[in-house]
Amino acid sequence: MTNNNNNQIKVTKEQIKEEIRKNLQEIYNTSELNLLEKGFDFAEEAHQGQKRLTGEDFIFHPLRVALTLSKMRLGAKTVTAGLLHDSVEDTPVTIHQIKKKFGEEVAFLVQSLTKIESVKYHQTERDTILAKENFRNMILAMAKDLRVIFIKLADRLDNLKTLWVLPPEKQQRKASETLEIFAPLAYRLGLTKMGAELEDLAFPYVYPQEYKLTKSILGTRKEELEKYLQRLIPIIKRQLQKNHIQPVKILSRAKHLYSIWRKLQKEDMDINRIFDLVAVRIIVEKVEDCYAALGALHQIWKPVPGRFKDYIALPKPNGYQSLHTTVFAEEGKIVEIQIRTQKMDQEAEWGIAAHWFYQLLKDTKIYKKRKKFRLPSKYHWINQLREWQKKFMDSDEFLESLKVDFFKDRIFVLTPKGDIVDLPDGATPIDFAYQIHTDIGNQAISAKVNGKVVPLDYRLKSGEVVEIITQKHKLPSPTWLEFVKMAETKKKIQEILKKKRVLPEADKKNFKVRLKIICQDKIGLLDKILQIIAKQKITILEHHGKTIRGNAIFSFLLKIKSASHLEGLLKKLKKLKGIQELRIEEKN
Repeated sequence: MTNNNNNQIKVTKEQIKEEIRKNLQEIYNTSELNLLEKGFDFAEEAHQGQKRLTGEDFIFHPLRVALTLSKMRLGAKTVTAGLLHDSVEDTPVTIHQIKKKFGEEVAFLVQSLTKIESVKYHQTERDTILAKENFRNMILAMAKDLRVIFIKLADRLDNLKTLWVLPPEKQQRKASETLEIFAPLAYRLGLTKMGAELEDLAFPYVYPQEYKLTKSILGTRKEELEKYLQRLIPIIKRQLQKNHIQPVKILSRAKHLYSIWRKLQKEDMDINRIFDLVAVRIIVEKVEDCYAALGALHQIWKPVPGRFKDYIALPKPNGYQSLHTTVFAEEGKIVEIQIRTQKMDQEAEWGIAAHWFYQLLKDTKIYKKRKKFRLPSKYHWINQLREWQKKFMDSDEFLESLKVDFFKDRIFVLTPKGDIVDLPDGATPIDFAYQIHTDIGNQAISAKVNGKVVPLDYRLKSGEVVEIITQKHKLPSPTWLEFVKMAETKKKIQEILKKKRVLPEADKKNFKVRLKIICQDKIGLLDKILQIIAKQKITILEHHGKTIRGNAIFSFLLKIKSASHLEGLLKKLKKLKGIQELRIEEKN
């Protein structure tokens, strides 16, 4: 990988410091100004004489980390901790010195960051175990104080920009963990801009061929579309002003490269089926102006059917709000337009960090002092992390489940009352049911999506309305473990089945179960069921059946040699055409 940073404009340390001061001026007070200035001096002295592999003075790295944090406007203590984040690990400075000079709060942040090491992939077994434990420490530190992860993300962002200087195996490792862990975490926190930057910086190292292919397919199309949008902006401005709407600003934005590649995969690599390579973004003052602007634009350009999304009335799980419409614009070209307020735009870029800033500003003006950050309800999952991680004692299981349950691509579905439920992509009605309440999950017998009955292993999609039908005293089916998506769901199912002695322990031998099979009333289906049971070498102690409303219900008392035999039986029966439900009702 070549050095992509040769053409960057060189800036001095003083220029970076001045920009940091400027970014924080709204939430400054004298003590914080003094703290920041002490941080500048302390960090520079601590890293005196140190060089990075790029050849530049080491101090530029903590300065750039602090600059990113200042753009997020997280306050002087966070920015100061960013300045000092490498001082304990890479210099003779001790945490005691930092605590004495900068206070407990800054010392806690620096100490938390010092304990966190990178998650290492494809290393020795010992390194992998230690790294996954360190990742658990990072999540716990994040649950205690979000600023830890803000600093870690800013640190990773700057390090990726100089990844070219590292050996190929380190490039691959750091880029892979960025795509799997850090970028999804940034998105989950609503840090959209940072998540996109992390992905684009890691993309060419993890998928070099796909990176080249995406750039080749994209060609000059993006540049041409951006020029086209610049011609549209004056037309949009005139139309809005004609309807007495004064936009704060109108600009265009390009979809980032990694996102384009992922979308190409979904669209059979056909670039012509992607309509949001670039988009116009309209920023207005009030929510009412958003809808008024939408109506004004639909007067001159017809909307593309099925492409309108109201994320203001129905925000994304990470809090993102905006109106999205796709229209047939000038020359018949299809263009996406996003409309939002200034506050929505700030939150779209910086997510939960924007909430932090608003609270700092409010507390400073009204109370003249800082108060403890109050976590918005839409980020309640952060508080859940501390308790949730206790369920997974094994670090490997913890990391894998975290990537699915918390960091995977998200969808949001609705309850019949309109409440939003945030789920990982690929989640099923059973995953949804357990997120509502454990009892609803345990007692689920069927599900409706948008008013229509669907199988319990149906893959939910964003925006769908989900209703769970329950039956008292019913237990979950062991077969659910084969299709549910979330590790948390699997844990809850396993817990109740083991508690009720339905799910046998893995080492259990020669036990009895009663298996109920609900299936279509088809000639020959019972013979096939009996053949499968016989092939699994399972003894049938008794069985009987009946027909209700066109369905056949068979009940078998079986003698099972081991838990693996039962698991194999359930898997084979589930694949049999006509089987609707398998249920283990009791165990002797």
